[in-house]
Formats: sequence, structure tokens, C-alpha cells
Amino acid sequence: MEHEHRATRHHDQVGHDHDQHAGHAGGHDKHAGHDPEQFRRKFWLSLALTVPLVATSHMVMEWFGYRLDFPGMAWVGPVLGSLVFWYGGWPFLVGGVRELRDRAPGMMLLISMAITVAYGASVATSVGLFDLDFWWELAALVTIMLLGHWQEMKAIGQAQGALAALAALLPDDAERLDEAGQPHRVSVGDLRVGDLVLVRSGGRVPADGRIVDGAAELDESMITGESRPVPRAVGDRVVAGTVATDSALRVRVEAVGEDTALAGIGRLVAQAQASGGRAQALADRFAALLFYVAALAGLATFGAWLVLGNTDQAVVRTVTVLVIACPHALGLAIPLVVALSTALSARAGILVKDRLALERMRTVDAVLFDKTGTLTKGRHTLTGVAAAGDLTEDDALRVAAAVEADSEHPLARALVAAAQERSLRAEARDFRSLTGRGVRAVVDGTQWAVGGPALLRELGVDVPGELIRAAEGWSHRGAAVLHLVRSPERGAARVVGAFALEDEVRPEAREAIAQLREQGVQKIVMITGDARPVAEAVAADLGFRPGVDEVFAEVLPADKDKAVTDLQSRGLTVAMVGDGVNDAPALARADVGVAIGAGTDVAIESAGVVLASDDPRGVTGVIRLSRASYRKMRQNLAWAAGYNVVAIPLAAGVLAWAGVALSPAVGAVLMSASTIVVALNAQLLRRVRLTPED
Repeated sequence: MEHEHRATRHHDQVGHDHDQHAGHAGGHDKHAGHDPEQFRRKFWLSLALTVPLVATSHMVMEWFGYRLDFPGMAWVGPVLGSLVFWYGGWPFLVGGVRELRDRAPGMMLLISMAITVAYGASVATSVGLFDLDFWWELAALVTIMLLGHWQEMKAIGQAQGALAALAALLPDDAERLDEAGQPHRVSVGDLRVGDLVLVRSGGRVPADGRIVDGAAELDESMITGESRPVPRAVGDRVVAGTVATDSALRVRVEAVGEDTALAGIGRLVAQAQASGGRAQALADRFAALLFYVAALAGLATFGAWLVLGNTDQAVVRTVTVLVIACPHALGLAIPLVVALSTALSARAGILVKDRLALERMRTVDAVLFDKTGTLTKGRHTLTGVAAAGDLTEDDALRVAAAVEADSEHPLARALVAAAQERSLRAEARDFRSLTGRGVRAVVDGTQWAVGGPALLRELGVDVPGELIRAAEGWSHRGAAVLHLVRSPERGAARVVGAFALEDEVRPEAREAIAQLREQGVQKIVMITGDARPVAEAVAADLGFRPGVDEVFAEVLPADKDKAVTDLQSRGLTVAMVGDGVNDAPALARADVGVAIGAGTDVAIESAGVVLASDDPRGVTGVIRLSRASYRKMRQNLAWAAGYNVVAIPLAAGVLAWAGVALSPAVGAVLMSASTIVVALNAQLLRRVRLTPED
């Protein structure tokens, strides 16, 4: 219920814009009103009706050498066939009318034409006008097309929960201070501009505002992409959804509802999703061509046989052409490949949410990686230790970790973790947090302090030369530097240690970039909210090529979206890989959005492809799958189209003079054969290597 409440509340803030865009975007959706569940129900019921239709068909009985005869068997075809046509075929009939009205013939019109002609001919046969019984072929065609579209609907699966995921970043309640300074818990929706709220240590900021009392370091990584907590003090602006890591704050609310930065990101997501559009499916292009071919072939067939003076053959041949022109293989050529590739990728930890995104991945020219949490682990690790005086590096780390043991600050946790890995332990007492400066505690009977530049300025201490040189080298590559100070309260404080902490680069990121180059990707781009020295250091570590690859640093959320647009304006097909809220607009805007599965819900919902693991090498697996799937789609469509090149002329009777004519029965056999070929060809996708372990 908590997420449901948040989603409802935030929808009031940003949902209006989203609805407007969705309304425009959905106007041209050929599957409007359809969903996988509808096709699933229709498929199973149609299948149940098709089985007795096939079993009682005289043609099928003749093929397999058995005989069925019972009272009323003649009504099985008309009754069950009509049910299948009107119930199972209804979505295709509606879609065909829509395509006809829009003057955009495609798969729906082709299917509806074939089943309508088959139904009309079968009804006419049942009342004695013709001898063209297509009941079982009609039912089989509808049932198989329902199966194909059911699988297609499941595979298409568009992102619907991005705004709800954004809303989940906001707390449900806030502590509003009254005139006496006493906190009262209220709903975030009740906050107004000018209210004073209390944000406790570890709590989320409920609304955009400005600090009026207190100082703390805020984790803004989900909004700005900055991996390092940012110090904020009186007068600084804070953003809804960010976290106060080490101290309480009093914040004057300046923006609520649609005016917050979080809502602005929501609008960017909605606009990017709406503007992306949906490319016409490859199968629809084939179906449109085939519709015109079938219609012209049908007219030519009817006219030719009329000229020859054979009205009966004109009707028989025309109906056969129109029915055979919609083979099962064409309806399954794409959905079979999509369904199989989706299943294979899911087992490899790659969730394909949008088949069009998967199709576009094969043409990607540039891969745009978010740094924090994608190319790096999104958490700091100890990368350097220096000691001065009589301390060794291990001694300095042991003491510093003990001092920081009770702190919840991310840099403190990195120090403690490093000491634990080296089995360095010490006990501390009298812990005190120095807001915005550091911490202090007593270890082995001596007072110690650990902090950054603000602590050193407050104590007025000098840093030994060897520690200065070490710190300058670390800072140059973007590391956060902490210092260990001995006896900070006795007037004889001395800096005796320094530590470098950096957002650790994922070891597999280098391999991922190398593989992308092998696959022919022209440009690797990194984008981050971090300072440029940090970004340049990571790029150098990853082996970026000067003059070819690019680095965008100190980038705000809206600028990430613009960076994608800029790359696209250069003619590049862009895949964006990210995991944070600040990545969501860019993920939605990119030609292909790839979300790291360990990231936030909003990033996942805004992407077309999701990697369940943190391994960026999964991007190369998506490209391999995209290229292999596209090859199979083209091969299957070529087979389906090739079938028609042979079947339509024979159905029209061009070789009737030689005694060669394609009857509806033989046409049905060829339909089945083409379907089997398509299915077997799709199975070859299982050979594609999707993960490094494959």
C-alpha cells in the first residue's frame, strides 16, 4: 500500500503532463486496447474449438486414414468455425478496419482479409453455393495468429511505472515545525511553500527548499549523479529525495508538487517517452507489401479466368489466392523470434522490455555510459594510505577506522571496511561527530580526529610534506582525501596520516568497452555529475581513446537528456546505459535505453532493456542478441515471402494448362511446412553467446 499511496500522490504532481503525452503517443498504436491477457484468453478458447474442427475435417481424415461420422457432424464446421471467426478473429477484424481507415495496410488487414474471405467462402459452401470448405484452415489460421500476437504483446511490454518509481523516492510524511519549533508529523502533500521542516540524520528531504539551520553532507547521487556526499550548510538549496547522511537540518520549503526538481525529472521522462514514438514493425512492412500483392493477384486471377469463360474457376482460384496469401509463417516470423530471444535473454539476466529497442541495438554507433553505479561500483573504497611520524600505514588505518567506526558516513564506512579486510582492529570511546568537518574519538588513550580540509582549517594545523605530496596526487585523479589528526584538543595537534578514497571502477568495465570496440561501436561516451578530474581519471583508467571517445562531466539531469539529443543530432544511434533517477530522461530519450538492474525502479522502467546484474559486459550480449535476432527475422520473413512467390501464382492457376494447380488442401500443407521451417530456424538463436560465461 505504501508504493500505491506514493504513486497516487505523485501522479497528482506530475501525472497530468504524462497523460497528455501518452494520449498523443498512443493515438497511432495499432494494438490500442489490446493486452497480452486478452490474446491469451482468445488463443486458448480458439485452440479448444479448433481441435474438433480439424479432427472432423474430411480432408484431414483422408490424410490420416480414419473415419468419423456422428449425427450433426456437418454442423461442427459452421458452428465452431463461426465462433472462432467472430470471437478469436475479432481483434484482427477491428485492426483491419482501423488500418483500412488510416490507409496504412499491414498485418491486421492482411489477416482480416484472409479470414473474411475464408469465412465467406465456407459459409457459401455450407449453404450449397460453392465447394470451398475452409473451416479448419480458417480456425487454424486464427488460432496461430492469436498465439503470435499474444507472444508479441508480452514481448513489447512498455514501461508504465516510471513516474510511480520517482514518487517512491519521496517520504510519505514530513516533520513540520510549528512556531514554537516543535515538530509535527504531516503528509508531504500537506506541505506548503514557506513551511519549516526538520530533516533528521539519515532521513530524506521531503520538498525542495533552503537550509536555515544546521549543516550536513547530503547524498544527492540519485538526483545529480554526484557519487560523493555533498556538504550543505545554512543558505544552501536542497532537493526533495536527497538524504542527509550525518546530521539534522532545518529546511524552509521553497517548492512543492509540480515545481520540485523531482517532478521536473518526471516531466522529462514523460516527454522523452512520448517523443520516442514507435517505429513500424518489420513484419508490418512485409504485410503491407503482401496485401497489395495479394489484392492485385486476386483481381488478376478473377479477371483472367473470367476472360477464359470459366466463372467457377474464377471464384475458386481467387478465394484460394486470397486465403493462401496470408501464410502462418508470416504471422509467426517475428513473434517466434521475439519470444525465443526474450526467453534466452531472460535466462542470461537480460530483460528485453521493448522488442523495438532490441531491434535497434544492432545499429548502435555510440554507447553512452553513466559513470556512477555503471562503470564504477557507486561506493567508495580505500585506494591509498600515507603515514607520517612514528606511525606505519597499517597503524594509521587501524586508528582511523576505529575513530570512524560509529559514523554512518559513506567515506567512514569505506575506511572501516578496508581495515576489516586487513584484520586491523582497535576500540574507540567518546565518539563525537563534528558536523561538516569530521569525527573524533579516543583510541588507545589518545584523542584522534579524522576529517577533510574543513577540519584542518579549524584546527589550524600544518600537513607534513610527504602527506601533501600524496594528497596532491590523489586529488589530481579525483579522490576524496581524509586526514588523521593526533591530539586535536591539546594545542599540539599533528597530522599523521592521509587516506585516498575513490569510487571503484568495475573490473569488468574495461573488458566491456574493449568488446564494444570489437563489435564495431564507433564511440564510447561517459557522462557523470562528478567533477571533471574524477571523470577524466576514470576515463583514463578505462582506456578511453583521446579524440574518439568523449567524457561529459559535471552534468545536471536535464543536461544528460540534452547530451543524448546532441549525439543523435550528429547522426549517431545512441544506447544509454545507466542506473539512477538522473539517468531516466536520457534512458527514455536514447534510441535504446539499457538499465543496470541493481539501479532504481525509475531507471529500469524508463529503459527498453534491463541488465539484471551490475556487469556492463551485458551490453555486448544485447548487441549480439540484437544482430542474431534480426538475422533470424529477415530469414524467416524471406522464407514467408518466398513461399508466396511460389504459392500465389500456383493458387492463381498459371500452370493449370499443364495440369498443375495448387488446391486449398495442398496450400494448407505448404502453410504448415513453412511454419515448421520458421520455428526450427528461430531455434538456432540458442547458439548465441549472451554472457561472458556462455
